[in-house]
Amino acid sequence: MVKSISLQSSTEPNSPGQPATGQAGIRDPGIQRKELLGFLFFGHFVIHWFQQMLPMFVPMLKADLGLSDIQVGGMTTAKQAASGVLTLPSGILADAFVKHRPVLLGTAILLGGVAYLLVSISPIYLLVLLSLFLVGASSAFWHPPAVSSLSTFFPHHRGTALGLHGVGASVGDSIGPLCIGGLLLLMSWQTLAQWHILPAVILAVIVWATTRRFFAGEADRLNFDAYKSGLRDLARHPSVFAVMGASSLVGMARLSTVTFLPLYLVEDQGYSSLGLGFHWMLLYVMGTVSQPVMGIVSDRFSRKTVLLPAFATMGILYFILPSADKGIQLALVIAAMGAFFYGTGNIATAAVLDVASRQIQGTTNSIMSLFQQVITLPAPIIAGYIATEFGLSTVFYFCGSLLSLATLAWVFIRFSPRPDAEVRAHA
Repeated sequence: MVKSISLQSSTEPNSPGQPATGQAGIRDPGIQRKELLGFLFFGHFVIHWFQQMLPMFVPMLKADLGLSDIQVGGMTTAKQAASGVLTLPSGILADAFVKHRPVLLGTAILLGGVAYLLVSISPIYLLVLLSLFLVGASSAFWHPPAVSSLSTFFPHHRGTALGLHGVGASVGDSIGPLCIGGLLLLMSWQTLAQWHILPAVILAVIVWATTRRFFAGEADRLNFDAYKSGLRDLARHPSVFAVMGASSLVGMARLSTVTFLPLYLVEDQGYSSLGLGFHWMLLYVMGTVSQPVMGIVSDRFSRKTVLLPAFATMGILYFILPSADKGIQLALVIAAMGAFFYGTGNIATAAVLDVASRQIQGTTNSIMSLFQQVITLPAPIIAGYIATEFGLSTVFYFCGSLLSLATLAWVFIRFSPRPDAEVRAHA
C-alpha cells in the first residue's frame, strides 16, 4: 500500500510570496493576490501561444527539411529536454531570489520570440533542434516562479489558483492555433515566426514591469537549513513519487499526441492549416472551463477525486480517436480530450505542493518536472517509431495504454482526507 499524502497546507500568514511587506503590503492582501493571479494568467497565455506554434509548424518543417517521423519526434524531445534540464535551476532561483522572480518571468516570454526567429532562419535539422531548446527554456523559466508564487499566495486554494493559472494556458492553447492557422494562409511559416519577435520583446517588458511590485518587499536570501529540511520532509512521502510516476505516463501520452496529432490531421485526414488550427483549438478550449472546476473540486474533496476518473476517461478517448470519422465525430472526441488534456497536470502538481514546505515550492515544482522529463523524453521518438512501422493512428493506442497504466497507479495512491474545518475556514 502506498503511504498517504496529507492535504493540509501551511497556515502561516506571512509566508514568502504573500504581500505582507513592502509595497505589496500597502493595499488589501486579497486584492493583491487576485491582481498577481491576473498578471500571471496573462503571461501564461503568452507562453502557451508560443508553445503551440511548434505543432502548427511541424507539417511544414517536415516537408521543408524532408524529415522522417522519428526526426519529427526528435524536435519535441529537444524542446522537452531543455525544459527538463533548466527547470531545476529555475526553481532554485525562484526560491532563492524571490524578489527577482519577475526577471525570470519576463525572460521566459522573450525566449519564446527569440526561439522561433532562430527556427525560421535555420537551414538544417540540427540548428532547428538547437533553436527549439529555447522553446523549452521559455517554459522552464516561467513555470517554477509562477507556480511557486501562486502556491504561497493561495495556500488554502492552491488547486483553484493553479487551475485558473492553467486557464490562461488553455486560452493561449485554444486561440493560438486557430489564429496561427489562419495567418499561415496569408504568409509563410518563416515570416510568421520572425514577426513574433516584436510582441515577445514588448510583452516581456510588460510582464516584468507589472509583476515586480508584488515581490518588492521580499528578501533575496534563502534559509538553507529550512530549505534542506523541506527537501527531507518531502522525501519522506513515498506517494509523492507515485504521483510523479503516474504523471510521467500521462506526460508521455501528451508529448506523443502533441507531436503526431498534427501529422495525423494533415496527412491522414487531409485537413488544411486552418482545419489543423481548429482541431488543435478543440484540444485545449474545454480546459478553459474544466480547469477551474477541477481545481475547486480538488480543493474541497481531494486531488484523487479529480485525477482518477479524468485519467480513465482520457484513456478511453485515446482508444476511440483512431476510429472516429472525419468531421463531427473526430471533433467531438478531440474536444472531449481537451477537458482533461492539460488541466490534470495542475492538479497533480497541487497534490505534491500540498506536502512541500513554503521554502521549497519552486524547487518542488522543478523536481516534479525534472522527474517527469527524464521518463517522458523518449516518448516522441518511440511514438515516431510506432508511426513509421504501424501508421500514425496506432500512436493513439500507445497513448491509451499509457493512460490505462496511470489510472491503475492512481487506484493504489491513498490520500488523507482534508479536514472539513480547514476547508470551511478557507473556502
